[in-house]
Amino acid sequence: MSESLNVPSLPASSLNRPRVRFAPSPTGFLHVGSARTFIFNWLYARHNGGTMILRLDDTDMERNTDASVNSIFDGLKWLGLNWDEEYKQSERGDLHRQMAEAIFQKGLAYRDFTPAHTGDSERSGAQGTWLFNPGMRELSREESDRRAAAGERFALRFRVPREGGQMVRFTDAVYGSQEKAAADIEDFALLRSDGMPTYHLASCADDADLRISHIIRGQDHLSNTYKHVLIFEAAGFTPPQFAHLPLLVAPDGTKLSKRRHGPVVSVTTYRDAGFLPEAFINFLCLLGWSPKDDRENLSLQELTAVFSLQGINRSNAVVNFKDPAESAPSSAVIPNEVRDLGVASTEDTFDPKALWLNAEHIRGLPIEDLSQCLLPIVRETYPHVTQKKTLRITPLIRERIKLLRDVLTAADFFFVDQLPPYDPAELIPQKGDAAMARKVLQRAKEILPSVEFKHDPLDQALRAAAQELGVKAGQMFQPIRVAVCGRKNAPPLFETLEVLGKETALVRIEQAYNKLA
Repeated sequence: MSESLNVPSLPASSLNRPRVRFAPSPTGFLHVGSARTFIFNWLYARHNGGTMILRLDDTDMERNTDASVNSIFDGLKWLGLNWDEEYKQSERGDLHRQMAEAIFQKGLAYRDFTPAHTGDSERSGAQGTWLFNPGMRELSREESDRRAAAGERFALRFRVPREGGQMVRFTDAVYGSQEKAAADIEDFALLRSDGMPTYHLASCADDADLRISHIIRGQDHLSNTYKHVLIFEAAGFTPPQFAHLPLLVAPDGTKLSKRRHGPVVSVTTYRDAGFLPEAFINFLCLLGWSPKDDRENLSLQELTAVFSLQGINRSNAVVNFKDPAESAPSSAVIPNEVRDLGVASTEDTFDPKALWLNAEHIRGLPIEDLSQCLLPIVRETYPHVTQKKTLRITPLIRERIKLLRDVLTAADFFFVDQLPPYDPAELIPQKGDAAMARKVLQRAKEILPSVEFKHDPLDQALRAAAQELGVKAGQMFQPIRVAVCGRKNAPPLFETLEVLGKETALVRIEQAYNKLA
């Protein structure tokens, strides 16, 4: 029977008060997959009364950038989910080297002076890839000390146990029991030849020092966990509980990639397109997780109440955005990030479920709160628009927008002094002609100056006018709607007239009448 390196279970107190961490590497914008990892960690911590830790894994000095750090914080700030402790891995190098030294002093690591093996780029190899250099692994301690003292460069490598058919085992909260023969794991580096810690060492040293109880991260790290179990055990720490999340993939099944898929996988693209943070959180949660009752439209409070690791699926989750080549033209106002994708509209860019959820969350917002969300977007294009006017417009368009930025197309006629050109044929009512449209507009010019611009008086006056003219109410309303809005598809007529005001409405009706001359 083979000897095993088993992972001890966590104490009950740790399970009751978990400490979790989100540890992004600042080498690009905040990826939607990384955001989901943060959200799942946050929900688990908050559901269980635990601690949420943000740790920047910023030891890759060649790839880390200030812009990436700013993007991470911008994205997390937009999500509105706080954290309790914050660390930078680059400031913890002494801690990492102390763990490496402790493992070395136990005889569980050795110096590798081979020039080709002074990093951590080797990969595990049941398929015949590099596993270890016998000459270095078997080098005597005296010889190793002598060469090191002489200034010879070396990597510090973990001495993976290779005798007795040992197995490395752990239980993943999502993928269940996992095991791998220790003999199939390469003697991975703990320190590079320049003395810098590798990802494996730094991550484990920090997790141990910060008393992380649960490591919730992407499934692409599952294979690393065998090495991390070995490091924790060698350093004398109980490994945390691991939970690996299914990957987010594109419609063609490929992993969502910053390099391949561009801004569509960036959190700030969703922010700039007009998603509500709570709707975006809701959407990401449904990618690889589901509540027991199959609900989809969930508030943050509801998500926190029902979240559990048991709800996480094993299969990868598809983000159904459209390929730029398939996108159709649209009149939507497009943020620069979306335009960079080469697509025609924001609606053509995003997963339909994300848009549906955003529309649902928009409809669920109190009018005052939604108006506050819309105002800065409106003022980007129309700086003169007041908060009061935006508040009056908001209930008219709430049911008509999927994204916050849709306010610029759904309500543009409220903000401009002069309507853009439109086809005069739009003024002609259904089953009518130009003469009928002129007659309707003429009568509107005659009666509206003396009508109070409130819903009920407008309703009564225009319905009475339709009866006088012998036309249906719809045939009366359409020419007026197009005249004041510039299109047929617009919010309810009487509320629209009330917000536009008498002066603007009469000017536009006069202009429409002249178009039919």
